[in-house]
Amino acid sequence: MDCLNLFLLFTFTFACSSTISTRADLPGTWELVLADAGISSMHTAVTRFNTVVLLDRTNIGPSRKMLGRGRCRFDRNDRALKRDCYAHSAILDLQTNQIRPLMILTDTWCSSGQILADGTVLQTGGDLDGYKKIRKFSPCEANGLCDWVELDDVELVNGRWYGTDQILPDGSVIILGGKGANTVEYYPPRNGAVSFPFLADVEDKQMDNLYPYVHLLPNGHLFIFANDKAVMYDYETNKIAREYPPLDGGPRNYPSAGSSAMLALEGDFSTAVIVVCGGAQFGAFIQRSTDTPAHGSCGRIIATSADPTWEMEDMPFGRIMGDMVMLPTGDVLIINGAQAGTQGFEMASNPCLFPVLYRPTQPAGLRFMTLNPGNIPRMYHSTANLLPDGRVLIAGSNPHYFYKFKAEFPTELRIEAFSPEYLSSDRTNLRPVIEEIPETVRYGEAFDVFVTVPLPVVGILEVNLGNAPFATHSFQQGQRLVKLTVTPSVPDANGRYRVGCTAPPNGAVAPPSYYMAFVVNQGVPSVARWVHLIP
Repeated sequence: MDCLNLFLLFTFTFACSSTISTRADLPGTWELVLADAGISSMHTAVTRFNTVVLLDRTNIGPSRKMLGRGRCRFDRNDRALKRDCYAHSAILDLQTNQIRPLMILTDTWCSSGQILADGTVLQTGGDLDGYKKIRKFSPCEANGLCDWVELDDVELVNGRWYGTDQILPDGSVIILGGKGANTVEYYPPRNGAVSFPFLADVEDKQMDNLYPYVHLLPNGHLFIFANDKAVMYDYETNKIAREYPPLDGGPRNYPSAGSSAMLALEGDFSTAVIVVCGGAQFGAFIQRSTDTPAHGSCGRIIATSADPTWEMEDMPFGRIMGDMVMLPTGDVLIINGAQAGTQGFEMASNPCLFPVLYRPTQPAGLRFMTLNPGNIPRMYHSTANLLPDGRVLIAGSNPHYFYKFKAEFPTELRIEAFSPEYLSSDRTNLRPVIEEIPETVRYGEAFDVFVTVPLPVVGILEVNLGNAPFATHSFQQGQRLVKLTVTPSVPDANGRYRVGCTAPPNGAVAPPSYYMAFVVNQGVPSVARWVHLIP
């Protein structure tokens, strides 16, 4: 067992010993990772160095974390601090749970992002002086000094506030939508911005076309959902390849957002299933109604079908601002959010403390399982991200314009982790340990993974690749899970099991990037190892 796996296994074991189980009769456990991160993370991304980028915004006044070393941002147009020596971004080291401040220079409020093929965090847009900005964070070892770089030689063609980014099969990124920006553009830049009338067509009196849900389909086209409608978009020709039926239940995007996820790609990778869950009732945002009940309905559609239709089902709770996180098993964790109101500052109530597990392979009507509730409301501007050890990191919640700690739902600086039932102590003997795996694999390449498991293996060991999305505003931008084609595991003379794997066939199935490779045994995932998938 290598040092990384030893450390992560130790970290998880220690964390389990300090968890707080709030409802012993329901699956899952909670733990407090950090009592005070200093900032409230509006945008969150995990890096291949097992660190986590936390990002808020400028023009918000003091945070609880200083930049240090005499570093300050000077902006005479800042509404709160002309000389700002506070951190509005930070890096969390998952090994030590220590925070190091990072420095951003322009306003990242309600911006977008994506992880590039080399693992760099691309960050686009925002408000005010950040409206057209492009930023990069090239991650480093936890003891390094990497920081944000704001690009001076290139900017967005159209300002992007509430836009969405999605990495494409060639590793470039499409940047789509935003308030008043019914266009698409690319990074690296192509030929300016291209009109995308679909976003204008679905706009209503309270917008509801912001932060569109974008999923890269395995056929290379994009599934784009905004308000209550969706299209398949051929970005190469700038044409709509298909219009999908409307989804019943009212608006689903900001400011009425539920969330969305594309289920795991597997088999021959030709089928993509999209799920959209929750949302606010139309009018709640305009009326500033904090007590209008949220929707509890979900729509599920086979986006690649010749005759796609929405299959409807209901969550146990109505929910807005819920995050849908793809777990290593292929199940989806729905977490965070509220049961009434809408997105926006101080516009929601009745926090939804119960996570829900969506099990796609179960029959309709049996797919949802209610999990152990937390006790910290995670309202507007909360995030959720899958970690390499299988936990889900929960950060943020600031439903106020500035930081406000004396309120019904105060600005939240605590960081938690939720452990799904697969990490419970009674399943420890099923948990695989990856002993050997290539650091880099090419499309279509055959390779072996060697694992150990405390109990004899019964059945197929899955090898699943999960990427690191950019989480903000109830949507994991770029999120995907790919279940590799594998051969039955074979024991070797060293007490290990060898699993033969075939890498994804192309960038439409899995764009080039760093992926968390999990081995899953009877529903129990290993600690992931980072694998670089390249052409």
